[in-house]
Amino acid sequence: MGFINALPGAVAQGLIWGLFAIGLYISYKILDIADLTVDGSICTGGCVLAALITRGVNVYICILCAFLAGALAGVVTGLLHTAMGIPPILSGILTQLMLWSVNLKILGKANLPVSSRKYDVLLSSINNVSSIIVGVLFCAIIIVALWLFFYTEIGLTIKSTGDNEHMSRAQGVNVNFNKVLGLAISNGIIALSGALLVQYQGFADVNMGRGAIVIGLAAIIIGLSVSLKIKPNFVCSLIGVVGGAIAYYLVYTFVIFLGIDTDFLKMLSAVVVAIFLAVPYIKSTYFKKRHKVHATVEPETAATGEEGSPTKKEGEENA
Repeated sequence: MGFINALPGAVAQGLIWGLFAIGLYISYKILDIADLTVDGSICTGGCVLAALITRGVNVYICILCAFLAGALAGVVTGLLHTAMGIPPILSGILTQLMLWSVNLKILGKANLPVSSRKYDVLLSSINNVSSIIVGVLFCAIIIVALWLFFYTEIGLTIKSTGDNEHMSRAQGVNVNFNKVLGLAISNGIIALSGALLVQYQGFADVNMGRGAIVIGLAAIIIGLSVSLKIKPNFVCSLIGVVGGAIAYYLVYTFVIFLGIDTDFLKMLSAVVVAIFLAVPYIKSTYFKKRHKVHATVEPETAATGEEGSPTKKEGEENA
């Protein structure tokens, strides 16, 4: 019964992290960049919202500022990579390190409460039904906006940059600009999810984004493994990513109710991601090889019979 009562909270958190996974999907799947900025930018969005809303700023303006702050973080990572020639994974790590100090400066301290009883927030863990509605609305708006954007000319060139950078450059596409823009959009959405997360949990913390990329990857891998089999298109993939985040938090909640030590939850997340990442490789490496071996043996078996003896036709000819 306790697990059933916890389901609305798991769904609400899954929707918030679904936004995070959508942002990560843009860099990880569309741009084909392993962007580690995300662990810092989700925290930046939350810190910006907490700092502004505690000073009496309207919550919608706070959310917009959080999005812009995350987009700026993505621009920094993009420029480190494109303008300075630093590999993308190192660019993300450098920006993430910078953001820890920036986030601490924004908050003014390590932790800042944002109580729903004191401030006008859009969602809260006190009312999970309302939080689910808000989460669905935000996910729907972002998915529709991305669908419209990525079928414009600039959106299609961003896709082509991720698919084949050298071919896109040969066609006159400014791939460096596309990378910076794509990372800005990605981290802006991630910071938006951080702003919603702070409202839901009721506080901002400078360490709240640590290990967030593992949750996002788990949501992407789980979601795409289902959505691509149903209907492999852009919108369905984004919806699947959100569904993957919800599924992850349902499993997360179930594991807690099983009584497993919560200290192992991060490790469990990493193991789940590793398994889903390894499955395609295992299928292509081991199972296809076995199939090929059987395929080469079968003609010999057909020619010689089941036990290597001459076939009936050959025996008649010899007679």
